[in-house]
Amino acid sequence: MLKTVVIGAGQAGLSAAYHLRRQGLEPERDFVVLDANSGPGGAWRHRWPSLTFGTAHNIHDLPGLALGVPDPTEPASEVVSRYYGDYERQFELPVHRPEAVREVVSDSPDGPLRVVTGSAIWDTVLIINGTGTWDRPYWPYYPGRELFLGTQLHTHDFRSAEEFTGLHVVVVGAGTSAAQFLLQLTAAGATTTWVTRRPPLFTGREFDAEWGREVEATVNERTAAGLPPASVVSTTGLPLTRQYQDGIDAGILVSAGGMRSVTPEGVLLDSGDEVRADVILWATGFRAALDHLAPLKLREPGGGIRMDGVHVLKDHRVLLVGYGASASTLGATRAGRAAAIAAVKRLDAVNAGT
Repeated sequence: MLKTVVIGAGQAGLSAAYHLRRQGLEPERDFVVLDANSGPGGAWRHRWPSLTFGTAHNIHDLPGLALGVPDPTEPASEVVSRYYGDYERQFELPVHRPEAVREVVSDSPDGPLRVVTGSAIWDTVLIINGTGTWDRPYWPYYPGRELFLGTQLHTHDFRSAEEFTGLHVVVVGAGTSAAQFLLQLTAAGATTTWVTRRPPLFTGREFDAEWGREVEATVNERTAAGLPPASVVSTTGLPLTRQYQDGIDAGILVSAGGMRSVTPEGVLLDSGDEVRADVILWATGFRAALDHLAPLKLREPGGGIRMDGVHVLKDHRVLLVGYGASASTLGATRAGRAAAIAAVKRLDAVNAGT
């Protein structure tokens, strides 16, 4: 039986695997890393080609290997996939892929966990789960959405703004992705309407270390209470960069407000105006991809998983990274280290019979 199974080889999972080795655990003998993707890169390998390294959110170094200074015009998917692949090879972290975990089950609250994929079963004392959010795109409900005669797609499925040249696109959502889509679509010759439930929250504050600590504290308050993590933008706001200010000045990054419903030809705004549209692009975020953990019944009545750092309070065998405050690449790197240290301490306690 394994000591630990790491589920997911994104930023958090690779950081955890690195620190498990540093703590003396051996890959394949003591722990394995499972990943649903066909190659390295985690969720980044699926990002649209027009999301370049220079326009992506900050991508932080993994422990022990600096990312360096990639070409800012190179697609972020290529940069990160190459970096993660180099990382796996340099630190000899063999990743089993593609191995999508179907479920994690257990016969007793204190017994071993059984990790089930489509091709294998691993019995383990603990799991470190780092499956992120990419596989759970969030589609909010609006009346009439099923009646729309045009095209609907989510951030998850966006590939190129040039696909929408000459069309009118309603972009729904107030986050960074929505703002980037609006600018790209306009540059590609589309017309746009921005729909947001609340006015976009632009901030001129520098995103420094103090800001990061405040964001983590805010997110941790929710996860400690067993509530689902709030959206990133509701916690951080949008950085008022020169590019975004230019978009505001040009009337591109100006919200038309919320919407009441979707109509066959477009959307009905809260203002009562109907906007005709060829496409609705739902930039409405993602939810934690944790369905495989459902048999363990980790969720609280509030819908979230109650956490103390990386510890799931309902089940001491489960360490959760890339969730809540550790969903950012910086937070995920730190959480991976914390999870590895916590795993070794827990294994020592098990061996001691406590």
